Amino acid sequence: MTNEHASPTPSGRPSISPSGSPTDPQITLRTPAELADALPYLLGFHPTDSLVMVAVHGEGGRFGGRLRLGIPAAPAEWEDTARLVAECLIQGSERRAGKPDGIVLFLCQDPRAGESGQRVMTRLRSLAQRIRLACGALDVPVLEALCISGGRYWSYCCPDERCCPAEGSVLAAPGTSVAAAAATFAGLRIRGSLREIEGRLAPLNGTTAREMEHALDQAAASLVPRILDGASRKDIGAETITLARTLMQRLTLAPPVEGGPGADDWDDALLGHDEAATLILGLQDRETRDIAAEWMEDEEAAAALRLWRALARRCVGAYGEHAAAPLTLAGWVSWSTGDEPTARIALGLALQADADYRFAQLLHQACNEGIDPEGLRACLRAERRRREPRRKRMAALKRPPGRKDRGGRREGRRTTGSDR
Repeated sequence: MTNEHASPTPSGRPSISPSGSPTDPQITLRTPAELADALPYLLGFHPTDSLVMVAVHGEGGRFGGRLRLGIPAAPAEWEDTARLVAECLIQGSERRAGKPDGIVLFLCQDPRAGESGQRVMTRLRSLAQRIRLACGALDVPVLEALCISGGRYWSYCCPDERCCPAEGSVLAAPGTSVAAAAATFAGLRIRGSLREIEGRLAPLNGTTAREMEHALDQAAASLVPRILDGASRKDIGAETITLARTLMQRLTLAPPVEGGPGADDWDDALLGHDEAATLILGLQDRETRDIAAEWMEDEEAAAALRLWRALARRCVGAYGEHAAAPLTLAGWVSWSTGDEPTARIALGLALQADADYRFAQLLHQACNEGIDPEGLRACLRAERRRREPRRKRMAALKRPPGRKDRGGRREGRRTTGSDR
């Protein structure tokens, strides 16, 4: 099993992640039961309402690229979906690791009200068959096709009821499978379900959402006149960064109380509507957002991620597209700190908010192609080192005459050669 993941993309388009390296943890999966148990560890989360495909390479059946897409609700879309996902996975695999020798298919969907898992399996059988035919038309067989629903799994390929009974087979208890043991040994973990991860980034609703939209309206009304009156983008950007730093410090100094509200509810309570609105609008500026992206590691990363998630939830109503900026920042911090599954989900949601948001497009592509984020981190560190001395000089010039510095010395408005 390789530590590779996939995620949703905008406009219903699936994405592919590259094949694993020889240094990734390896286990052998031989049965439908082992494949079903391994799925959350392949993705890093429990897929909900998901079509998942995994490319298989070589005689040993090495897992390669993988793809995840929400299952279309309308059966009329299944034919086109099957053709799309087959072409996307196979052609993408050909570009990166060669044409796959086979594909493993998973259809994961919770039962609807009054529906059994077996009924879900029957309903999705037509989709599985269409995908098998689409892959076969490209000369790549589907080696196994599983439906996972209601804590059970079924095989669409195995006719032997001794191993694959009509009522389905119960999934192994969490943490007891061979995949779980290998993942634990490798330091991998499941970060909840797809629905839970997306829920932490979803817009607020109800009275809070209406209050937040009103605050965004007021912030926009006050910001536009400032720009028209000649306030520079840099001034507004500096105020945005200062406010963001203040809120990050507040989040750091006030961690959630054990036994109290959830972490997300706690973070929401710590941010005033006016503060959040001002920051959301300020982050729409590209240069300001790029400066905020520098908070990507060490102690800053955790506070920044909490802030970006909270701001994404505040982008409500007519301001839904504004969520692209905080969602992209949340995706970047997650990717930078090694949480690739959450990164792909956040970046996919950013592109759902604004399909043309270039920063999200670039990060999403790089993350899916397995590019090491260290290259971008190095660039952001260099830019921060270049800018920090200038910021400190400007702050020194703004101090009132006679103010003491941290060493207790009196400071004046002296200008040195390096200040000129």
